[in-house]
Amino acid sequence: MALRYFLLPFFFLSLATAQLSFNFYRSTCPNAEFIIKTLVFNKFNKDPSITAALLRMHFHDCFVRGCDASILINSTSNNQAEKDAGPNETVRGYEFIDEIKTQLEKKCPNTVSCADIITAATRDAVALSGGPSYPIPTGRRDGLISNANDVNLPGPSLSVSQAFSFFRAKGFTLKEMVTLLGAHTVGVAHCGFFRGRLFNFQGTGKPDPSMDTALVSKLQKLCGSSSLPTVRDPTAFLDQNTSFRVDNEFYNQVLKKRGILQIDQALGNDRSSVGFVRQFSSDGNGFLKTFVDAMVKMGKLEVLVGNAGEIRKKCGVFNSPGFASM
Repeated sequence: MALRYFLLPFFFLSLATAQLSFNFYRSTCPNAEFIIKTLVFNKFNKDPSITAALLRMHFHDCFVRGCDASILINSTSNNQAEKDAGPNETVRGYEFIDEIKTQLEKKCPNTVSCADIITAATRDAVALSGGPSYPIPTGRRDGLISNANDVNLPGPSLSVSQAFSFFRAKGFTLKEMVTLLGAHTVGVAHCGFFRGRLFNFQGTGKPDPSMDTALVSKLQKLCGSSSLPTVRDPTAFLDQNTSFRVDNEFYNQVLKKRGILQIDQALGNDRSSVGFVRQFSSDGNGFLKTFVDAMVKMGKLEVLVGNAGEIRKKCGVFNSPGFASM
């Protein structure tokens, strides 16, 4: 699929992000963030895996057209939207975002953007999973375009340098990339994303030698050798120890050769990134601080503000022509 980056001039990006502000809804919808936090709390108590789902959704949204909620748009007969692009087939949590939006529309119609809902809900879920609670600037507007052809994201089998080319294009440093991949401290991956490492790594007929042999045996039993699509594609935790907790254990697992995805293990094998892996593995608080900074930065990517875009009435569809959004 075509790689399309909309790299605006730096002065324009700075102007856009400057228009985001803390407590943006203090006069128009003062309870907006409280409503989001309450719904995330209720959801998390029923399904703690929602944290990983929201982290992935947030990343997949921001890295395509910026943080504009374009990932939420439903496809139509005339347009295949981002949601149905290959890399987004296993993204989930759309119904939950719709639930939050419904409640906010009841309290403050046409006011809170779907883009801000994703960002705030992700922050709240991270805090509930043991991570820090951090302030986020709001005021994002929802995008008016969602096209599957725009979706080109770093895949799970890339090398560090290949993955970094995606992050560098979005203005991130290598350390920030290693930090953001630390979101794999929670969540799972389908066997289809790493089965090649278990049986026939790069055509060798053998498992990936960079993976712990005990883990290889465990995952071989879980996944099976067949690469053909099945009704049920099993999943494995990306962090084999503290699987539902946002902490630095992911990096310890990588140093033990227990990274599940090829890109995860590559972080611990590549000379350019292993220093950051070691740093975060020994300094949990340092990782969390760096993670917060990187998440806030990601949440500002190519945002729409002011009169750009719209405030969608429903997150899955664009407003009808002529619909007045504040």
